Amino acid sequence: MRYTRVSVDGRPVWGRVGEEDISLLSGSPLEGEPDVIGTVSRATAVWLPPVVPPVFYAVGFNYPRHIEHAGVPTPDRPEVGYRANNALTGHGSPIVKPDEVEGRFEAEPELVAVIGRTVRRATHEEARGSVFGWTIGNDVSARSWQHQDRTFWRSKNSDTFKPMGPWIETDVEALAQTTTLSVNGEVRAAFPTGDMVFDPFDYIVEITRHITLHPGDVLWMGAESTCRIEPGDTVDVEISGIGVLSNPVHPEGNHV
Repeated sequence: MRYTRVSVDGRPVWGRVGEEDISLLSGSPLEGEPDVIGTVSRATAVWLPPVVPPVFYAVGFNYPRHIEHAGVPTPDRPEVGYRANNALTGHGSPIVKPDEVEGRFEAEPELVAVIGRTVRRATHEEARGSVFGWTIGNDVSARSWQHQDRTFWRSKNSDTFKPMGPWIETDVEALAQTTTLSVNGEVRAAFPTGDMVFDPFDYIVEITRHITLHPGDVLWMGAESTCRIEPGDTVDVEISGIGVLSNPVHPEGNHV
């Protein structure tokens, strides 16, 4: 099943995604079995991030090639960071490059786990059962800000820097898929999605030793490769078996 959120008359509504239409739902599928209250066409839908997480978790340096390229030590245990919800934007919405950003402005294609139940001190089996489904993230980064600041507060968390979507896929072996990053239709990176140092369930086990996870929390799993993007580009992140997240890149001054 595929679930998403769309804007209907300016308000967010959950939907179940079909081949041509989206069935609008009376509530969140994370909270039960909502009723169908209408439909909209996929072709005309205004896509929102498929979930607004209570907590937005993110993983760094979780792919061997990324670690080798960065010249950092391989992690010896799962450690997680945080991102800000204001950075989230939906499928089809623009990534806005701030006028102040100079140097490398980059995209990173990521698998995203969406938590479906409250879980604390999970076993590995319970961690697997806690995942409601999977979506796609594009971890946009302003590298000059990343090097200038003591934290990632603006380099990772500026508005529109975290496209996510287009939907949550509940029926896929996510770690058996392939992740592909394309810019203007040209493939810039492709790698096995599951080629991670620690998988999502390792992270859930570690997180829940200390922190309770709740329905709707998301866990972005890092990327093997990055590529530079600029205003005028269209960035597509595809994870086979899930879908394609596509976003144009706009300059701040021309963004409306």
